[in-house]
Amino acid sequence: MNYLGGNKMKNYTITVNGNVYDVTVEETGSTPSAAPVRKAAPAAKAAPAPTAAPAASGAEGSVKITAPMPGKVLSISANVGQAVKRGDTVLVFEAMKMENTVVAPEDGTVASISVAVGDSFEAGAVIASLN
Repeated sequence: MNYLGGNKMKNYTITVNGNVYDVTVEETGSTPSAAPVRKAAPAAKAAPAPTAAPAASGAEGSVKITAPMPGKVLSISANVGQAVKRGDTVLVFEAMKMENTVVAPEDGTVASISVAVGDSFEAGAVIASLN
C-alpha cells in the first residue's frame, strides 16, 4: 500500500469487457457511506383517461374491465351486446412495445367499450364493462 498525505492508497486491476485497467483508490479514513436511497413515491391512483365519444356506446355494465397498465388500443375483438366467456379476448393493446390482451374476467355480455382503436389510456382506466 502506498501512502499519500496520511491516507492509504490501494491499487486494483480491473477487467471490463476484456479491457484491463489499473486503478488507484485513496482511502480517506472516513467511514464509507452509501449514497442515500430514495424510496419511490407511491403511485397515485390513476384517473380514467378522458376519451372522445366511445367507439361503441351503451349503459355501463356491472363488471368493469380496467386497464392493467398504460397503453394504446390496437384492436377491439368484442362488440357491445356480444356474449363472452371468461378468458375471451376483449381487446388488444400495445404497452412497452409489446402486444397485450385484455380478457373477459367472467362470463357475460359486453355492455360497453369505452375506447376506440388508436386511443391511449392510463392504468386503472375502465376500458369496457360486462353485464
